Amino acid sequence: MSPASTRANDSDDVRAAAAGDRHAFQRLYQLHVGRVHGAVYRLAGYDHARAEDLTQDAFIRAWQKLPGFRHESAFGTWLYRLAVNVALMDIRARGADPVSMLDDEHLPDTGETPFCAAEREELERAIGQLPPRARAVLVLHDIEGWRHEDIGSELDMAVGTSKAQLHRARGLLRKVLGESS
Repeated sequence: MSPASTRANDSDDVRAAAAGDRHAFQRLYQLHVGRVHGAVYRLAGYDHARAEDLTQDAFIRAWQKLPGFRHESAFGTWLYRLAVNVALMDIRARGADPVSMLDDEHLPDTGETPFCAAEREELERAIGQLPPRARAVLVLHDIEGWRHEDIGSELDMAVGTSKAQLHRARGLLRKVLGESS
């Protein structure tokens, strides 16, 4: 099936789901759950249970808001943005301090410096140890590819604060992973 026909089917399912067709929504869920879960998993600090909850919350919110979807962007883009907003609202609801960092005594043991993809779990664990809003900036910028202007707008911080958070998050990761600054 070509990308154009996939988008056409996606659009058909979006319209049907907006009209209340649960089977169409289930197809949309199956098509998009991987990307949504991946984004919220990273924003949740690689906490599996919280990521599952946030993924469910995102799809529940999508089902509720689907009748208002204006088709100005692709459904996947709209859903992704909604899911990221759900994860960011969770960070805010937990009272995350946008500029604090973990004390050295709360850092995980550094072990050896990772040089290969096999040590991805250690990197995920290190990212998960970042303060929530610093982690959000790092994930949104370095992994999801957002611009600082968009991050600042979403997290209600100045662009300079977003850049400072990214710098601090990267420095903390280097420290946790045993690299020199």
